[in-house]
Amino acid sequence: MEKLNKETEIQIELSDETAQGIYSNLAVISHSSSEFVIDFIRVVPGVSKAKVKSRIILTPEHAKRLIMALKENIEKFEQQNGSISVHSDLGFLPPLGGIGQA
Repeated sequence: MEKLNKETEIQIELSDETAQGIYSNLAVISHSSSEFVIDFIRVVPGVSKAKVKSRIILTPEHAKRLIMALKENIEKFEQQNGSISVHSDLGFLPPLGGIGQA
């Protein structure tokens, strides 16, 4: 078993630029028969256009693994920090106030 772990170990590098991250408050997900596409978007209040900041393309298997990993991490987060409330009356868009509102 130890030999298998050493053979499958992957060293992951994170550049300084990527480590900064990209803020997103909207994700649009689409799919075909062979892949899932997730577009991460930043919506700014008072601005009628929003640009896609990042696009991630996943196989269906990886998309399912992502959901499972997110679910596990959300459960751990809520155990430590309390329940995350999602206001269903807002739909899929983040709150969009007028100019100068946050």
